[in-house]
Amino acid sequence: MKIQMDIFKNNNIAPDRRTFLSTGILFMTATGIGGGSFLTGCENKEEKEEKEEKEVSPPEDLMQEHGILKRILLIYDACQMHLMNKKTFPMEAISSSADIIRTFIEDYHEKQEEDYIFPRFRKANKLTDLVQVLLEQHNAGRKVTDEILQISKATNRREKENQRLIELLSMFNTMYNPHEAREDTVLFPAFRKIVSQHEYDSLGEEFEKNEHKKFGEDGFTSMVDKVASIEKQLGIYELSQFTPKI
Repeated sequence: MKIQMDIFKNNNIAPDRRTFLSTGILFMTATGIGGGSFLTGCENKEEKEEKEEKEVSPPEDLMQEHGILKRILLIYDACQMHLMNKKTFPMEAISSSADIIRTFIEDYHEKQEEDYIFPRFRKANKLTDLVQVLLEQHNAGRKVTDEILQISKATNRREKENQRLIELLSMFNTMYNPHEAREDTVLFPAFRKIVSQHEYDSLGEEFEKNEHKKFGEDGFTSMVDKVASIEKQLGIYELSQFTPKI
């Protein structure tokens, strides 16, 4: 321990925990007492944690994004009820949600499915009928979102526009609830069977790069935060309020 004490003395510093650990590592390395195994253990742990953090499969990634879609559907439900009951609420809750649907779900999430998932099922000649219906629903959903954005952002809406908005929100939710459920329970589980392990792993990395390129390093987290903010505006953020009183 003389090497350690000389370091503290020469630098006129107190041996706090971090300094003690760092100089202790130097001491063990210099004397050959367990230094190599200590450092290797740290490196292995860091590598393992980094690997685990990156190991998100393509279906897992898409299912997480479906969570954002599901929360928007719940927001649409709440807004639809307010419109039907002629209850005042922040209309930007609809327009902001539709913006998230457009940018994150339609222009990104669904584009990933259309560019990377659907073509591989067609190539393997598996679930082609399902893939075709899902694609048609993507296209229909974009048309509905176009109209939701147009009406919800209008400054002077009449009762006629509000009634149309109710219809559009209902159309969107009626389609996307079974849409995402079918993808999560049929399409995504089958995807692993039609690609090689290498292709499967490479796609996971490709999805991550695409997300970071389009939305930044914390793209998914920032979208979750935006959705939570809208839920708070509508008073539907607290999960406990949905627990039945029985």
